[in-house]
Amino acid sequence: MKDSFAELNKSPDEILLIIFKNLDNCHILYSFLGVNQRLTKIVHDFLFTNHLTLFKHSSSDIISRLSDSMLDRFCSEISPKINDKINWLDIEISSVQRILLVRNYRNLFGLGLYNIETENDVQFLKEDTFIERFQNQISSFVVKCIDQQETSKTVNTK
Repeated sequence: MKDSFAELNKSPDEILLIIFKNLDNCHILYSFLGVNQRLTKIVHDFLFTNHLTLFKHSSSDIISRLSDSMLDRFCSEISPKINDKINWLDIEISSVQRILLVRNYRNLFGLGLYNIETENDVQFLKEDTFIERFQNQISSFVVKCIDQQETSKTVNTK
């Protein structure tokens, strides 16, 4: 593994960008942010920080939450370093409070919420805390329920 990293680290930035563009942004940040100064600079690029999908998506179209260790690292280490660069977040509903309500994403304009299943999930979206926090910020909102029917709504907040 050490030799693999040494070879990766010798690759030109352009090659790394080509490789990273074919990977999931969340996993790129999780795997390379903080490894060394060069890789941290590359993964801080707008290309990898502006739209994050914070859930697992299987080939059979099943969405599940990220592991606790990934969520912990995202919330404690990654998000504080890039939260001003994030424009869009796609989040699995069970992770919303942990990811969305603990940090100010001041440049966030798009939000996707996935795996909404119960009345409690819907009720959470109606709560004053959620509505007040994002009513003048979010201009695009996507909701995907557990039955896989997608509903998209563009919200005009101006």
